[in-house]
Amino acid sequence: MFSVCLEFLGMGSSILGSLLVMIACGLPTWKVSAFIEANIVVAQTMWDGLWMSCVFQSTGQMQCKLHESMLALNPDMQTARALTVISAVLSIIALMVTIAGAQYTNCIGDETVKARVVGTGGVLYILSGLIVFIPLCWMANSIIVDFYSTQVPPSKKREIGSAIYIGWAAAALLLLGGTLLCCSSGTRGLRSDYPIKYVATKTASSDKGKKHFV
Repeated sequence: MFSVCLEFLGMGSSILGSLLVMIACGLPTWKVSAFIEANIVVAQTMWDGLWMSCVFQSTGQMQCKLHESMLALNPDMQTARALTVISAVLSIIALMVTIAGAQYTNCIGDETVKARVVGTGGVLYILSGLIVFIPLCWMANSIIVDFYSTQVPPSKKREIGSAIYIGWAAAALLLLGGTLLCCSSGTRGLRSDYPIKYVATKTASSDKGKKHFV
C-alpha cells in the first residue's frame, strides 16, 4: 500500500512537471523589459522567448514575431531551446516507461521486472528535471549579469520572466516525482525479493502417552 501511494504521488508530480516544462517552453516571457531610469515611462513592454519575441503596447495590443534564424540567437537562448525540447521529449518517454511498469497495469507480468521498469522511469524523470534546470539557471545568470553591467544600455536590459519561474517549478516537480518513483520501486523490489513463506507445523500424535489396557 505504501509503494502504491509513493507511485501515485510520483507520477502526479512528474506529469505536472512535464506539463509545466512544455508551457514554459512555449511562453514568450523568458526575458521581459526592465523599467529602470528613464524607461519607467514607456508605451510598450518587450518579451523575449525561445521561439518568438513579443511587444505589448500600452493600448492592450500585442504583436509577436517568430525568430527567423536560430543561429542569430544568443548562445544561452540556443541552449535553452535545445535542452528544453530534450527535457520535454524525455519526460514523455519516462511517462510511457512508468505506465508500463505501474502496479495498476498488466503490461508486464513479473513484479520484480515491473519494479525495475518504474525505477527506470523515475531515473528518466530525474534526468529530465536536471536537463531543464541547466538552461534555466544559465538564462537567469545571463539576465542578472547584463542587468548590473554598465556596458549594457538601459533600454536593452531585461528581467527574469515568468517562464523561468515556471521552469524552475517544473524542474523541482520532476526531481521530486522521479525520486518518489525510485523509492516506490525500491520498496516493491524488497517485497518481491523476500516473499513471505509459510511453514507447515507438525502436530503431536494424540496416541503418544496413552496407555492401552486389555
